[in-house]
Amino acid sequence: MATAILMPPLRARLALKAQEAAFTCRRCLHQQQSTSPTLRLLRQQRPLSRRLEQLQHSRLQSTAPTYQPSSSPLGALSQTITRNAAPHTKSAPKASSFPDTSSKSVAYWLLASATSVFGIVVFGGLTRLTESGLSITEWRPVTGSFPPRNQEDWESEFALYRQSPEFKMLNSRMTVEEFKKIYWMEWTHRLWGRVVGITFLVPTLYFIARKRVSAPMARRLLGICGLIGFQGFIGWWMVKSGLKDDLLETGSHPRVSQYRLATHLGTAFIAYLAMLWNGLHILRENRLVNNPAEGAKLLDTLRHSSLRPFRRYVAALSGLIFVTAMSGALVAGLDAGLVYNNFPWMGQNILPPKRELLDPFYSHTPDNSDLVWRNMFENPVLAQLDHRVLATTTFTAVLSLWAYARYNPAVRSMLPRSGRVAVLGLVHLVSLQVVLGISTLWYLVPTHLASAHQAGALALLSGVVVLGSRVWVPKRTLRLVQQAAAQLQGKSGGQVAKGGSEAVMRAKIWRPISS
Repeated sequence: MATAILMPPLRARLALKAQEAAFTCRRCLHQQQSTSPTLRLLRQQRPLSRRLEQLQHSRLQSTAPTYQPSSSPLGALSQTITRNAAPHTKSAPKASSFPDTSSKSVAYWLLASATSVFGIVVFGGLTRLTESGLSITEWRPVTGSFPPRNQEDWESEFALYRQSPEFKMLNSRMTVEEFKKIYWMEWTHRLWGRVVGITFLVPTLYFIARKRVSAPMARRLLGICGLIGFQGFIGWWMVKSGLKDDLLETGSHPRVSQYRLATHLGTAFIAYLAMLWNGLHILRENRLVNNPAEGAKLLDTLRHSSLRPFRRYVAALSGLIFVTAMSGALVAGLDAGLVYNNFPWMGQNILPPKRELLDPFYSHTPDNSDLVWRNMFENPVLAQLDHRVLATTTFTAVLSLWAYARYNPAVRSMLPRSGRVAVLGLVHLVSLQVVLGISTLWYLVPTHLASAHQAGALALLSGVVVLGSRVWVPKRTLRLVQQAAAQLQGKSGGQVAKGGSEAVMRAKIWRPISS
């Protein structure tokens, strides 16, 4: 009788404990209520390991539709863990999709390809300075990779060259042995171009097929491949302009068109800068994503409003340097460096006479409507003056950027150390370039100084691209860093929640036994 009187409170107590622990469903609770008091007392006396196994099994197997895990603290904790884990499951890329970030090996390959393009640009300048670019008068993309193998092949190539305007007007006394020297220069330049194309196309296809690059980077690499192929066509288009008499001005020196030369050089510069920029971008993106806490902090600093004018200044400066380099290509194509060889004077004054700057000889219309732009692009005197003005403006702009970064309090406090180092390096590069340009004029365009001056232009462009890569904040990179930071916080929160749930479980198990 005493047992019967005490059992109803005990039954209610056991039911309340089961709901708080959230380990049993209603069906199981109903079954427990229908059992005898003796069995309930025996179950309370089971070992702890057996009870834990039974509670975990009942929690996994419960499928009652009225079960609500949020009715207990442990259930709410389970929902929190599930919500934190959901973003990671959604953001995980599929096995067949492109990764979010490109591999570092792609970046190293891009930088190596950029180095090769830098070298071929310098070698191409040497080919032009030694007047070797017109020695090969045919464009054979495949069979042209093989040089002449015997004397008969050399005689055949030399016979083709003797039909060119350059041989007739300048090199009519050239022998076969002298022809071989200029031929090897042009052949090496063309072979190098083919090597650049193959060593870029094949790895591009490999990296895309193996999913080693992100989807945007895959499109960029394919675009660079197309640019390299287009560059080969432009190269022959340029050489062709110096092989026909109808493309030359009456009485002019046999040379390629300055327009086509500038196009050929500009395309090479763009391909080089694209490789350099994307290689640096991949390395920077991987570094920021792998350390999202520091990466998010750095990007937040760079996004500060005080650095927005600085980034715009860097973008405008890169455009100015590129335009200055292209004006140098016009000077080279017109041999304008041989007109006035003193600096800062041009003759007796800072500016040459007006009749030399705007010469009606270069106008092709009766009303002289094209007088200004024709002289800008075809008159050696005005072309050299334009290059001097642009070069001086570039030098002043770089020094102004350095002063802005150093003496503006907001920029100086927000600009990271890598940015300050890049600005100082840019000052050194532009100073060296000015010295090379003036020396090239003073010494009547010697080959070694002219080639170094062309290399300096590309090095200066490289410097401003490096600076831009250190202060620019791509939206996609920012999003990836934010996602990585959120995942890192989610993992930390999940570990804390897991430890808390284990503590609650131990408390729920021990409480009925201790009571």
